[in-house]
Amino acid sequence: MTKIDDMNRRILREMTRDGRQTNLQLAERVGLSPSACLRRVQEMERAGVIRGYRAVLDPDKLGIGFTAYVTVGLNSHTKAAQEAFERAVARAPQVRECHNVTGTVEYLLRVETADLPAYKHWHTEVLGVLPQVQAVTTFVVMGSPKDDRA
Repeated sequence: MTKIDDMNRRILREMTRDGRQTNLQLAERVGLSPSACLRRVQEMERAGVIRGYRAVLDPDKLGIGFTAYVTVGLNSHTKAAQEAFERAVARAPQVRECHNVTGTVEYLLRVETADLPAYKHWHTEVLGVLPQVQAVTTFVVMGSPKDDRA
């Protein structure tokens, strides 16, 4: 198990700000020698602390003009119903995140589409036809003053 000390936290913070910076740049920013910095990064990769690297995409340039968070309540609280629902949303490219949550609903989804009509189509023709779905509430994102997702 990799120890997450203050230096590793600094490395991770810098890497989440810019995952494409060179090891030399990263080492300078955190105050380590390049070799010590690289060893720490590689150890965190081996330990699974760093699971991968991603590109942060611009939704506007991809034609994604509508984002909503959607809560979904199921009509059956069985494992089979949950698994069937999860398989269905895994096939839906509009669903960018799916979280099984506690509370009055079972799932919280982040859904991205081109626009409101595209969302309505997905809501009606994809989500609305799933036999496990009992209740749906949509929260339209009007702005995101902070979004640290990578």
